This record gives sequence, structure tokens and C-alpha cells, in this order.
Amino acid sequence: MQNRIAVISNAGGSGKTTLSVHIAYEMSLYGLSVGLIDLDPQGSLSLFCGLQQPEPEDTLASVLQNDFAGKWPLEHCWSENTNNVEVIQGGMILTRVSDEMVLHRRGAYLLGDCLKDYPLTHDLLLLDCPATLGPLTLLALSACTHILVPVQLEPKSIQGSAKLLEWVYHQSKQLRLEPQPQILGFVPNQYDPRRATHRQILEDLPTQLDQLGIHCFPAVRDSAEFINASGQGLPLHLYRNNHPASGDFKEISERIVKLIGKKVKRKK
Repeated sequence: MQNRIAVISNAGGSGKTTLSVHIAYEMSLYGLSVGLIDLDPQGSLSLFCGLQQPEPEDTLASVLQNDFAGKWPLEHCWSENTNNVEVIQGGMILTRVSDEMVLHRRGAYLLGDCLKDYPLTHDLLLLDCPATLGPLTLLALSACTHILVPVQLEPKSIQGSAKLLEWVYHQSKQLRLEPQPQILGFVPNQYDPRRATHRQILEDLPTQLDQLGIHCFPAVRDSAEFINASGQGLPLHLYRNNHPASGDFKEISERIVKLIGKKVKRKK
């Protein structure tokens, strides 16, 4: 079965798109193919991948229509460096789609239905979700096999993540998802070791998550270079390959490679 990871957080600025982009590029270094699907009306994935803002018919919105016949609006990104990453873009048109989903009898299952009827052949799909637990995030929940949760090391974000877990378990039961998506893990994000609050939360979080049977990945550090790289439409690996933060995604990528189950080796 194809692995589909929904990157979900109920807080803005938690690093969902940054995480999605860097995982996608990491997978490409293993020679694995990745489909990035943007469910966010803000369309940040287009910016982070160096793509022009699309016309509505070239976005995910076209997939979620009743007359969709299998023509996925895929765009290659970083094509000078890899042929393994394709993007289905989002945008403001998804706001209208979100409203229409409420009245659709298969609203929450639309994306999963399309993937079942017209399968994408990528080794991995990454679903970059909006910062709200609304209809668009439900699309991702019903279509994914796993969930990855980026979280800022702030008390408010930690509390919000607890509510996110409640939402995931409740909605999975309400939607009768079989099997229910698994929580792949939490990714502490924007870690600044100079801040005592960050150090304390990072020390406590793995133990708290372990009690719930949830894995905590190593922290991704706070760096202005992530912002600079996204402004150029590149992952940090391509913007500044030797920057130490490029290695912060190593354990996450290794875990996903094992999940996919192919014998592959990472390019240096």
C-alpha cells in the first residue's frame, strides 16, 4: 500500500510546509519519488518549491470536482537537481472548495476517493495541511496512512497538540477509517537552545509522548536560513548544502525510508 503522510498542526507557523519540503527532497536523495499535495489555501508550497501561482484549473481544486477523470495537475519542482518530486498546488480556490465540501455527501472522503479511483504512482505522498482542523484537513486525514506533527517548543503549542491528538482520534472514529492513520511522530520545530523554555520542553516532551506510544523525533533547529531558502524556492540542501540544519531531517527521512520498505541508499 502506498504511504501517505499528512503533515498536520493546528497552529500557524509551526513549520508544516518547511517540514514537507525538506522531507520530499530528502526522499529524492534516496531515489524515491514523492508527490507533494498542498491543501492550504495560502498556497505556501508553491513559494517554497519555486513555482508560479497556478490557475484554479491547475490546482488541487480541479481534482475535487465531480467531473475529475484522473488528470492530476502535477508540476515538477527543483528539476535541475531531481526528477523525483512533483507538486499538486493549492491556493485560495481551496477556500471555496472547503465550503462546497460541507454539502457534498462524500465531502471528507473526496481526496481518498480520487486516489483510489486514479492512483498516483509515487513512492510517497506528503499532504501539507492548513493550520485549521476543518474540512480540508479532514480530506487529508481520510486519505493518509500516517500523520506527522510539527510542534513549536512553546507551552501554547504543546497544549494545542494535545487537542490535535484528540481531534485525530475522534474524527478517525467518526469517519470510520479502517485502518486508522498512525501517528508517525512529533517533530519539535524552531528549537533555540538559548531559550530556557525550549530546553525544558524539549527535555520533557519525549517522555510525555512515549507514555502515549508516540515517537518524538530530534528537534529541527531555528535558523533564518530556512526563511532565506524558502524565499528562493529551495530546500536548505540546495540553498546552502553545508548548513548543519540540513542534517536535522536525517532521522525522519530514515524512518520514512524504512516505512516505504525499498532497499535504497542515500546519495551524498
